[in-house]
Amino acid sequence: MMWRPWVVAGWLLFAGGWGNGQSVQAPAPQEAPVKGAPVKEAPVKGAPVTMPVETGSFRPSELVEIVRLDPGIRLDIRYATANNFVGRPVYDEPRAFLQRPAAEALVKAHRWLKAHGYGIVVFDGYRPWRVTKLFWELTPPDKRNYVADPSKGSLHNRGCAVDVSMYDLNTGELVTMPSDYDEMSERAHPDYTGGTEEQRRLRDLLRTSMELHDFKVYRYEWWHFDHKDWRQYRVQDIPFSEIPVSELPSQPGEIPPSNPRL
Repeated sequence: MMWRPWVVAGWLLFAGGWGNGQSVQAPAPQEAPVKGAPVKEAPVKGAPVTMPVETGSFRPSELVEIVRLDPGIRLDIRYATANNFVGRPVYDEPRAFLQRPAAEALVKAHRWLKAHGYGIVVFDGYRPWRVTKLFWELTPPDKRNYVADPSKGSLHNRGCAVDVSMYDLNTGELVTMPSDYDEMSERAHPDYTGGTEEQRRLRDLLRTSMELHDFKVYRYEWWHFDHKDWRQYRVQDIPFSEIPVSELPSQPGEIPPSNPRL
């Protein structure tokens, strides 16, 4: 993606790496740091933001590594590279997790798409809270429709939001949508009427596949989908390396196949 000049100031927030690679030790994180040289901290205005305190009954977390359920789902974890709106890696590991019901629903959407000649590509899934905090602080106020407020937490922090696109099964190439991933413009909106007819067709096919399988698109981003069970899980802030390994279904068939017809 194009380098965003307003992110330059945000680089000053980075201070070293986070464990095996997702955390930041900066005062105002918004998408975590890279391992590397120490950097001067920038002053943060206002009261410090802390993780939301949640009360009530929640399901135990069961984060599942998506590709372990179906290796046909591809990963393109932009936040483990410099190809993102921050302009630097913020994860050290190119991995993606979701709570089990969301992960299994994503597999069904992927299998549904295969009948139409496409497969799912995942850009991001579960995201540690401190990374959401970093994103918020790196994003100008007029662009904050595209990032989550860390005082409330993101559905990514709950393991129930996923950023996806599609690849062509014949060519293996990522399809072209009306906007780039993480583009903060009207072109990213799922109801945007511009772009080409083919770009809109592909965007709408992706949306259909996801919404048939218990996800809902976010109104500002064609790639962002929230699973229906998100209210059942707490906001979390654990790095990928500390996520316990979940048991997989004894047989792949335990995830029921989807109806491939529109």
